[in-house]
Amino acid sequence: MIAGVVTDVCVAFPTLSALEAGYDVFVVTDASGTFNAAVRQAAWTRMANAGAQLLNWFAVVCELQRDWRNDIEGLGNLLANHIPAYRNLMTSYMARK
Repeated sequence: MIAGVVTDVCVAFPTLSALEAGYDVFVVTDASGTFNAAVRQAAWTRMANAGAQLLNWFAVVCELQRDWRNDIEGLGNLLANHIPAYRNLMTSYMARK
């Protein structure tokens, strides 16, 4: 997984190099920035066309968690603090216990 300060340089260059070297690359799109939307979209398109998989921070967290039975309350509370609507899911889950 790759993120960086500037999407079109700090992320795109190592992503393209890693893909060329045969690695699977996941670009965390919302963990990097750039100067304008057109530049950002061009960098994402370039990396995706080269074979990178684009995802956001929430997808990264969920993929790392793998099985929600591992720590539903700990990770669930962390997510609820960053995604207010997620609190509704946590409330429903806790009510059924």
